[in-house]
Amino acid sequence: MAADVEVGDYRDRDELLRFAKGCDVVTFDHEHVPPDHLRALVDSGAVVRPGPEALLFAQDKRAMRERLGELGLPVPRWSADPDGLPRPYVAKAVRGGYDGRGVWFVEPGEPLPDVEILVEERVPLARELAAVVARRPSGEVREWPVVETVQSDGICVEVISPAPGLAAQRAAEARTIARTIAESLGVVGVLAVELFETAEGLVVNELAMRPHNSAHWTIEGARTSQFEQHVRAVLDWPLGDTAAVAPWTVMVNVLGGPATDLAASLPATLAADPGVHVHLYGKGARPGRKLGHVTVTGDDLDSLRARARRAADALSGGGG
Repeated sequence: MAADVEVGDYRDRDELLRFAKGCDVVTFDHEHVPPDHLRALVDSGAVVRPGPEALLFAQDKRAMRERLGELGLPVPRWSADPDGLPRPYVAKAVRGGYDGRGVWFVEPGEPLPDVEILVEERVPLARELAAVVARRPSGEVREWPVVETVQSDGICVEVISPAPGLAAQRAAEARTIARTIAESLGVVGVLAVELFETAEGLVVNELAMRPHNSAHWTIEGARTSQFEQHVRAVLDWPLGDTAAVAPWTVMVNVLGGPATDLAASLPATLAADPGVHVHLYGKGARPGRKLGHVTVTGDDLDSLRARARRAADALSGGGG
């Protein structure tokens, strides 16, 4: 809940400048604000965290790949030239992609999308992970447990914390990668690093410099949620404890399905499982759209996964 709320268009530079005059700190819940607008905010005297110099690497995939390579971090083989890698490969929009949008699996002979792209090798991954950290301007960094993210059609459908069966050494490697990126790029706030786990090791897939879907589990599953931590970080306040409150936490996204009024399904869902925590976002329903999430914590991972999926299905009308 917020005492003061303003609704505006983040693409309108003048509106942003007016809004920022009343803010101690300006921060983000997505990366799509035009870079020139962010620089204008900074030039006007606004405190913008993360700053445009850091945010660039979450906005521009080519800049991200170049910088991570300079840091010696593991990334897929890639090229800005569509003919620079053998097909089949993955083509990605340089700017603007999210939740599977702006990503194409390109086979030999297939046409390329009519946008600025880079191309990457298809990584032989075993699964996907996410390492989420928070950093404040004074340099303090806190890390949550590394999680497994389960994808379907390019959309995250489930997050398990901690990642099951992840070796301690590999978990430490994932946290080190995330910390290195946060410190090297000057990130302030929450940073989510999406990773591929392969037989040879970890590979960095994407970055997000904001509270991220892979850490929604922290609302109930950690002593300090990513949202509180992000506010602490951008205000340069001491960061909170990131320890888990239970052996396992499972978060399942509620995706658009047959149901158009998810709130109508809420009482029955809560009655069926009083231990499930439900978050609905108030978005209009459409197939595949993230409309909310459910979270459960406890000792038995298999039971938690089944309960979370059942509740998400009930809300979306999937009949789980």
